[in-house]
Amino acid sequence: MSNVFERLRVIDFTTTIAGPHCTRLLADLGADVIKVEAPDGDMMRERPPLRGGASSSFGQLNSGKRSIVLDLKRPQGVAAARRLIAAGDVLVENFRPGVMRDFGLDYQQCRDMRPDLIYCAISGYGQTGPSAGLPAYAPVIHAASGYDLAHIAHQPQARRPDYCGIFIADVLTGTYAFGAILSALYQRQATGQGQLIDVSMLESMLSLTLGEMQLAQFPIAPPGRPIFGPIATKDGYVNLSVASERTFRNLARACGRPDWVTDPRFATYPERRANWDQLIEEVEVWSGARSTAAVQEAFDAHGVPASPYRTVKQAMADPQLAHRAAFAEINDAGGTFRALNPPFRFSRMQAAARPCVAALGEHSRAVLAEIGYREGEIAELASAGVTAYPKSAPPPNS
Repeated sequence: MSNVFERLRVIDFTTTIAGPHCTRLLADLGADVIKVEAPDGDMMRERPPLRGGASSSFGQLNSGKRSIVLDLKRPQGVAAARRLIAAGDVLVENFRPGVMRDFGLDYQQCRDMRPDLIYCAISGYGQTGPSAGLPAYAPVIHAASGYDLAHIAHQPQARRPDYCGIFIADVLTGTYAFGAILSALYQRQATGQGQLIDVSMLESMLSLTLGEMQLAQFPIAPPGRPIFGPIATKDGYVNLSVASERTFRNLARACGRPDWVTDPRFATYPERRANWDQLIEEVEVWSGARSTAAVQEAFDAHGVPASPYRTVKQAMADPQLAHRAAFAEINDAGGTFRALNPPFRFSRMQAAARPCVAALGEHSRAVLAEIGYREGEIAELASAGVTAYPKSAPPPNS
């Protein structure tokens, strides 16, 4: 099968998570992604877990990319970056607004070099507006978007906001940026024109609160016990999600309580919603006498949407993921590790993580040669600290 983007060159000025997630998806579809790193590298290279000095957290976000070191604080580094951009199709950056302008690499200046360039800028709040210059990481955006308090509102007891350990805003924003880039490339095919894409983490995160946005405009009386959540078993919990009349009837059969279907407390959705506490109490009389495995088996047999609560390690061992070849084996300086392939499959195209992670500056010599630098000029840039590459890096054109 073909790689849909095998002729696409992406210049990647991103760091940490949101931008690298976006550009790794492009690499998974075959794009030549050239990751531009400062001399000290993307800070994710130092994030645990580290094996032999190599970060698998960095590796899963950057597999399949080439790495070039350019010091953008030096004019020679900016000059090299401009030549690189002129040879590219897509640029992705996730600096705070204004940083690329200070480097002389903002969209307006890059457009003069490459009119059909797709320039994707990812930031916390967008490129303009009263909050544009504020610093932002995913946990800040979770709080600013209302997501954290919306999540707490579904919990049975009031409490202080949760600590953040899973960076939803980063992955979500990177995915939106990926989709926006594909849309811009499609338009470029028709018009020959590039454009600026301005992706906001705040707006990306707000998109998760679909119901809450409408309730903020049209308040209703707060519901009782939330519908979607855990029910207790003899040895743990199962998530039960009953959202339709059919699944409610299936639940009644699974629990051996067909009388619930005609019980005036539960027979219609409004009644059932008003008496949800009572329904779950009766469900837990049944589930509390059974193991998690037995409860799930009964739910599966009757078509009730449910799942035991699993750790990520348990989820990774799911035979369904093995069937779909969901994981790729990636190689880096520390050995091998598994990373998730894109969650979509094509019948006539490849979409999979490439198996290698580049060392810092591994491709500096090769990429600089591709954009017209001679070997002596590359050596001068390295001597001046503008670029860097491992001693083992092959010479250009080797």
